Amino acid sequence: MVIRSKRKEMTGIVLNNTMDKTVKVLVERLAKHKKYKKYIKYRAKYLVHDSHNICQIGDKVRIIESRPISKMKRWRVLKVISGCEAPKI
Repeated sequence: MVIRSKRKEMTGIVLNNTMDKTVKVLVERLAKHKKYKKYIKYRAKYLVHDSHNICQIGDKVRIIESRPISKMKRWRVLKVISGCEAPKI
């Protein structure tokens, strides 16, 4: 029996929804520097598949890793957590 590894999940804010079935999501995470022991904030933008076009700009969403959908899309929207917060850029 083959055990499949759990897919990664992240939380982020929708920055752009002008594309059909695609949204751009900003994900922020904190990581501790090994040498200096200081927390560093990392930001990444992902193109995410939104099959029902339900996400609006400013929504907080949960995304999950998936198979490659296109050249740049490797994530899907799992659920919309809360609606319309101003994106912090």
